[in-house]
Amino acid sequence: MIAAATVLVLLGAAVALASRGVLWPNRAFAARYEVRGIDVSAHQGEVDWPTVARQGVDFAYVKATEGSSFVDARFEDNVREARAAGLLVGAYHFFSFESSGEAQAEHVLETVPDEEGLLPVAVDVEHYGAFQAHPPDVATVRAELTALLETLRAHGEEPVVYATQAAYERYVAGAFPGTPIWIRSVYVPPSMSDARAWTFWQYSAKERLDGFDGDEPFVDMNVFRGDADELRALASQP
Repeated sequence: MIAAATVLVLLGAAVALASRGVLWPNRAFAARYEVRGIDVSAHQGEVDWPTVARQGVDFAYVKATEGSSFVDARFEDNVREARAAGLLVGAYHFFSFESSGEAQAEHVLETVPDEEGLLPVAVDVEHYGAFQAHPPDVATVRAELTALLETLRAHGEEPVVYATQAAYERYVAGAFPGTPIWIRSVYVPPSMSDARAWTFWQYSAKERLDGFDGDEPFVDMNVFRGDADELRALASQP
């Protein structure tokens, strides 16, 4: 009984530390990758990008758009200020199950600047709202996601697909060959059923960095599978 009680106390302490971002199980696994980055939106408020850059952050993905009409309020400022701080920067689009893929692609193209040196646009695919309990049909989502990706490619954008583990297995696994994958797996290292190699890995949802003053106390942390030169090359692709 004493041993069991000790285990429960230790487990409770570990959970409490994890909830505050102090202890995070994936940090040890992600430490082997040298290039780190964050992803942010207006929820993080105004970001002090020079302070962020001084904490070993190499790149940032900032939210640009969602669906066929929403634009993140901090998008333009985040892109400009993060680039000025010396970070490699890319934009991400939150994929909606309620808009056509072509309309979403056109919205991205109207919003994200056509500038050299930006990382490829990332398309964020995850279940949200009521769709978490009732995920949309696989064939329908793949068709719209295909339309979005192909429309971006037709305009010279070679996108990245970001997905949670659940969304990856449902909509992405075994499909979209050649498209770089950004996988979210925040408790254990990623494991994809199709044995595909990821390009970016979001390994933590509760990093604490100086330079943030918004309502959200944590920031997502990611790694890139490659070195800094390879990431710069990815940003230089037409």
